Amino acid sequence: MDKSHCAMIDMVFELEGEALPTSYPFALWNELVRCAPQLANDDLVGIIPLRTAESGEKVLLPKRAKLAIRLPQALAEIVSGLSGRELDISGNTLRLGTGRPRQIQFHSTLYAQLVTGADDEASFLKEMQAYLDAMSIQAGLICGRRRVLSDNGHTLSGHSLAIYDLAPEASLHLQSAGLGAGRRFGCGIFMPYKIISGLE
Repeated sequence: MDKSHCAMIDMVFELEGEALPTSYPFALWNELVRCAPQLANDDLVGIIPLRTAESGEKVLLPKRAKLAIRLPQALAEIVSGLSGRELDISGNTLRLGTGRPRQIQFHSTLYAQLVTGADDEASFLKEMQAYLDAMSIQAGLICGRRRVLSDNGHTLSGHSLAIYDLAPEASLHLQSAGLGAGRRFGCGIFMPYKIISGLE
């Protein structure tokens, strides 16, 4: 199995802000690339979706919000230079605190808010199983609700997805590589999901 996960980490920034448009991932990526252009040159760079609460056409940020960027460790020093920067997200201001590295840890159950793929649930699950087979990963899949992320110029659609009964090596590999397209916009990036009961 690919050992690329050994060189992947999350850079985590404290975040100050109040609200963002629901399509914020596109503007957030553009602002991060404006501040650190090298990010655009590596397809492994991904922005972990922010924890937010929906409120109409906006999402609200909690007081202890954090921005986490999953990236090759070789980019950590460049990305740490984002500390203290102010980002303009479609007219909404985000201020970044100090960036700190966080190692990717093994978890047997992982969850992604949106993995791009077929709109039909059965077709989507077949597609995801094919991805896992190609990665030599054996695990269980639970498809969540269909999700769409869009702004004036982009549309990404798919489903939320939980993957469980992962072996340690497979878990680390999946967190590092992700699934599907749109990684820079938060799609296909897996995080620990500690409660599996009730998903089925």
